[in-house]
Amino acid sequence: MTRAVDLLKNRFGVSQLYKHDIKQDDEIILTVYWHPLTIAEREAIQKKSSSEDVNDYALQMMIEKAIDKNGSRLFQDGDKASLRREIEASVLEEIQLAMVNAGADKEVKQAKADLKS
Repeated sequence: MTRAVDLLKNRFGVSQLYKHDIKQDDEIILTVYWHPLTIAEREAIQKKSSSEDVNDYALQMMIEKAIDKNGSRLFQDGDKASLRREIEASVLEEIQLAMVNAGADKEVKQAKADLKS
């Protein structure tokens, strides 16, 4: 009999990969990939966030989790100030919402197929 923890890891574990395309006029400007957020990562991000501000947490989550198709981080911790001041809020919110809603979208199979090609 399979253990419950093994079933959950196989179905919802951190090996899952999601993606979201940022588009402008039907042109893909940037594709963001990420693995699911774990409780441990959430706690670490909360500690890095400077306050109880939800916007700060969401931005820190995006900085921590966003990767390219090769698995390299898209943003560095030092990018936070620039992202806050120089990028349209709606673009950042689009990425953050995609990350939060990733489980509902279930783009995992497509993202994995993209990485293999």
